[in-house]
Amino acid sequence: MARVLVLVVVVIAAIAALVWSKGTEAPPKVSGFIEADAIRLGSRVGGRVKTVHAVEGAAVKSGDVLVELEPYDLAERRAGAVAQAAARKAEHARLRAGARPEEIAQAAARAQDAAARLERLVNGPRKQEIETAQSREDVAIATLEFVKKSFDRTKTLVAGGGTSQEDLDRATEAVAAAESALRVRRLDLAVLREGSRAEDIAAARAQVAEAGAALDLLRAGARAEDVAAAGAAADSADAAVAAIDRQIDELTVRAPSDGVVEAVELRPGDMVAPNAPVLSIVDPRRLWVRAYLPEDRLDVKTGALLDVGVDAFPARRFKAHVSFVARQAEFTPGNVQTPDQRAKQVFRVKVELDEGQDVLRPGMSADVWLPPR
Repeated sequence: MARVLVLVVVVIAAIAALVWSKGTEAPPKVSGFIEADAIRLGSRVGGRVKTVHAVEGAAVKSGDVLVELEPYDLAERRAGAVAQAAARKAEHARLRAGARPEEIAQAAARAQDAAARLERLVNGPRKQEIETAQSREDVAIATLEFVKKSFDRTKTLVAGGGTSQEDLDRATEAVAAAESALRVRRLDLAVLREGSRAEDIAAARAQVAEAGAALDLLRAGARAEDVAAAGAAADSADAAVAAIDRQIDELTVRAPSDGVVEAVELRPGDMVAPNAPVLSIVDPRRLWVRAYLPEDRLDVKTGALLDVGVDAFPARRFKAHVSFVARQAEFTPGNVQTPDQRAKQVFRVKVELDEGQDVLRPGMSADVWLPPR
């Protein structure tokens, strides 16, 4: 009977211990790692490293210079682009201003000269010019008559032996010369009486029209399309300068925000490729734990307040909240859970820390304590 009594007591004690252990079971938790925003910095243009200001582990402020690259030929290219922009702007200003007063006056003088030439051709020779030509013809006629009489006398003297044949030859030449001179005078007079040629008048009219059109063009100024095209060319040249300025700005890699330099593997003289990260900085003000919830704990929703513990501070719990719960299941990474747990599907969760940024570091293992069911 005593044995039975002892056995009953032992069973009751075991049941009581089991009930007590169930009542005092520790809250469930999931494990993960603390992470932070890592910003990978680089340059859009790349090139040779000139100076490295960043130091691993150093705190930097927004705008601090971290790396400087050599400019190569950017300064010369910018000078050429600035000169090209100045030329385009000058051309645009010239077209907008139009012709200078001196150019308009010069074109007006040319138009007046062309009009005067046309009027002179249309009017023909003046009366005095015709009378002058007539007088020259009369002189030529009188001269011819005189040399003919002289020729007749010389011919008679040669026949009587009073003079030589040479004198007769000279008299003959004088008659021929006088006849030629008379023909020239008569032709000059005929030309003057006939007036200007129709072809010359037509050419003069065309010159007058051309000179007038040139004057009108100068007075009207440049076409609106030409002014617009010159303005567009000037804007394009300014844009080219701005593009080079952006490239020059890219030669200096600056911190986009406050943070801590995480990794620097650069030395002066190294070559970096365009759009390639050259260093990274971490923002320690925003830390979170990447963990994975089992399917039976999807009752944890976005915004839930949780506690986070780390091995470095075993007696301390850090306040945090859930900022993201994945909508699609996945398998837990092998470095987080036990092999049995990794065989189950889980949901990734992001738990942002509301405190502890002064003591916690990215990469620390952390436990996220889930609320009781």
